Amino acid sequence: MKIGSIGYNHSHDRSFVMDRPAGQGAWLFLLVKSTALFELDGVRQNVAANSCVLISPNTPCMYTALDDNYTDDWFYFSEEVGDMDHFAKLGLPINQIVHLGAVEELSQIMHILTYEHYSADAFHEEIEQRYLDILFMKIGRLIADKKHLCTRAFAKKNDSFTHIRSRIYTQPDSVGSVDELAAEAGMSRSGFQHMYKKMFGVSVIADVITGRVERAKRLLTSTTLTVDEIAARCGYSGSYTFIRQFKQRCGKTPTAYRKGL
Repeated sequence: MKIGSIGYNHSHDRSFVMDRPAGQGAWLFLLVKSTALFELDGVRQNVAANSCVLISPNTPCMYTALDDNYTDDWFYFSEEVGDMDHFAKLGLPINQIVHLGAVEELSQIMHILTYEHYSADAFHEEIEQRYLDILFMKIGRLIADKKHLCTRAFAKKNDSFTHIRSRIYTQPDSVGSVDELAAEAGMSRSGFQHMYKKMFGVSVIADVITGRVERAKRLLTSTTLTVDEIAARCGYSGSYTFIRQFKQRCGKTPTAYRKGL
């Protein structure tokens, strides 16, 4: 790739609007250092500070300040053979805003790039190209690190959910309310319920009932415990709800189920 023009730490007041309904006509890289409002190819979104985006030449785009000012580092560049493969290898998406977190190091590289681009010093073009490579590799590393952290966080969350589901089926009397299970997973009630169903294909409430009923069936088969005692061992606070849910699932009351064995 070859940089056409570049700017470092450009800041504008809230009246600033860059609107290109037919696209920029060239590739554009933005290191967005303030909150902003973007519209890319008809999709509008609020953008957090410390984000970046690669915008293709013909993609309709608009961006403006979301708060009191808009600040970015930027450059336009022309595509050369192999650039898209290089972006793909680094995991850099096109026309998709990526939140990077800390961008101080990237902005320092942009500062150096700006100096070298407009410099007449010896080897400025070669130095510019090296720093351009470093910039995108650094961004690729940040993206990969964020994905790794997300994967680790998901794995930890998956372990937590698997442990909860195991308890639901093996120790239903130890399972509390949905709110308590959500707190155990470190999530809100609604977030926990959504994630549970996404992971296991069934709601947590349905699983709790299944776990209790399955244990009740085993106890009815293998012990002489009373219905009240079985209800307690299956996590019910009283026998009424136990009998009702058991009949809904099995088509008969616990007593009738035991007699039919």
